Amino acid sequence: MPNGAPPPPPGPPGGGPYGPQGWAPQPQPPYPPGHQRPAGPYGPPRYTPPGRPPKKKSGAGAIVGGVLGVMALAFVVLVVGAALIRGSGSHDSTTPIALPTYTYSPPPHDEPTSPPTSRPTTRPTTQPTTRPTSEPTGEPTTRPTSAPTSRPTSRPAVNRSLKANSLYLAGALPATRCPAGNASIHNHAQFKALIMKTSQCMGKAWGPALARVGITWEPPGYMIAARKGRGACGDYPSPGSNVPYYCPRNSTIYASTSAMVKEYGSLGNWHGYIISMMGHEYGHHIQNITGISDEWWKRYLDTSSKSAQLALTRRHELQATCFAGMFMRSVAATYPIDTSRRDSLLWAYNHLGDPPGGPRDHGSTASNYGWFRQGYMRQKAYQCNTWAVGASSVS
Repeated sequence: MPNGAPPPPPGPPGGGPYGPQGWAPQPQPPYPPGHQRPAGPYGPPRYTPPGRPPKKKSGAGAIVGGVLGVMALAFVVLVVGAALIRGSGSHDSTTPIALPTYTYSPPPHDEPTSPPTSRPTTRPTTQPTTRPTSEPTGEPTTRPTSAPTSRPTSRPAVNRSLKANSLYLAGALPATRCPAGNASIHNHAQFKALIMKTSQCMGKAWGPALARVGITWEPPGYMIAARKGRGACGDYPSPGSNVPYYCPRNSTIYASTSAMVKEYGSLGNWHGYIISMMGHEYGHHIQNITGISDEWWKRYLDTSSKSAQLALTRRHELQATCFAGMFMRSVAATYPIDTSRRDSLLWAYNHLGDPPGGPRDHGSTASNYGWFRQGYMRQKAYQCNTWAVGASSVS
């Protein structure tokens, strides 16, 4: 949309655009009439720099003073090191903070329930009597009429609910070839080309997974500016924000390369940090086409409790973060994401979340770390069901 175009209708209160943590939505008028989907936009979590990544901790000796000297420094390094090892995800067996509290079992098909009762009783009695009389006359008339009616009934309809969505039957994303190269996040042309390239990888990963469970696949659009622009959900980046966001009105991801570098550049020059944020936005697109965003928004409007609305929004955002983890794992072999970079990603998400004093709409740093790690380590879509866990896992 040109910069001179009139502003779009307002978005949902406290909800969007849909983006990563840190985006602070402002109260808006009621949901505009004529829209069946949340107006958006949705953005990702905000990064609060704690200092350099924890590979080299050098300030512990100053805290305990020079009296204890080397002994105190060694003790602090041991304690911090142990905590980082537990939180970095260097061992696959570590339990994520936001581990779902249930085991998902796909619903049984019609076939397993009927044969045990029908086959033993009908075959001995009906076959001898019906074959001589029914075969010559019955087959030409019954085959054309029965096949079209029986096949559709055995295939379950797409479930678009929050807790039992058909998406959760999709399993893991396939390993996807996606070499990122040495693109610089400080060069707009290179960074934009990388975003568009990895968006194709996201489609190659998510498209077949959703098609397997009967969900119609549609890729999102992209609007990538060097500085800023205006789209269907308003200005991008949003006023007072530097993060990308997803606009469900036109299924488009909006981002400013310079703004993202300003927001996340202190994490380091490796582009994987910001691409994972784009994976979060792609996760909002997955929620949109599977019906999850629609159901979330209906529940949001059904309650007048601000705390309940924030709790619903946290589940919505943390699920997108989990989907981002799934994608980054799917391209790990070729992107590439080795053990060191994986640990750096996990470290980054342990510092992404609702800023102190800000709205509690994207989740704590602990929850963001837990759900990103959940998607990366456990991989399967049902492991990202934030709607089926207790409140403590989506704090």
